[in-house]
Amino acid sequence: MTGAPGRRAAMAGFALIELLISVAILGLLAGGAMTFVELARQRSNEQELRLALREIRQAIDAYKAAADNGHVRTAADESGYPRSLGELTEGVVDIKSPTGAKLYFLRRLPRDPMADPALAAEATWGLRSYASDPESPQPGRDVFDVHSLSGRTALNGQPYRAW
Repeated sequence: MTGAPGRRAAMAGFALIELLISVAILGLLAGGAMTFVELARQRSNEQELRLALREIRQAIDAYKAAADNGHVRTAADESGYPRSLGELTEGVVDIKSPTGAKLYFLRRLPRDPMADPALAAEATWGLRSYASDPESPQPGRDVFDVHSLSGRTALNGQPYRAW
């Protein structure tokens, strides 16, 4: 093969335009992967929020059932729901127990995954009392329900506060 030595060297490597196109394609792929990772993280947080809400609500309902069955001391003017979320983990005295055993409804209070991680678990939840209107939940003398305090919107378009 006879030819100019410069021509063979030029054909052996990548041209600058080929290199730029390769870098641009890699950038697009990386950007798409980052979007997918963020979407997966949001889905995971939403699943964790659903589970936490279910766990707390079941504990509130169990407390109410215990109060209705006479295991928890309530005044005549009280609803029978816990006075705070802390009562679910700290326990309440079972007044039917001869030894004064405590009833526990949660091992630990789950955090709202959408809230600031620096906050204590109890401070991450919005509270609704039994006397509160469902359309505008307000805290009160008891805890009838909980909701997320996040102002963000879920992937399904519904605000987390409405869950």
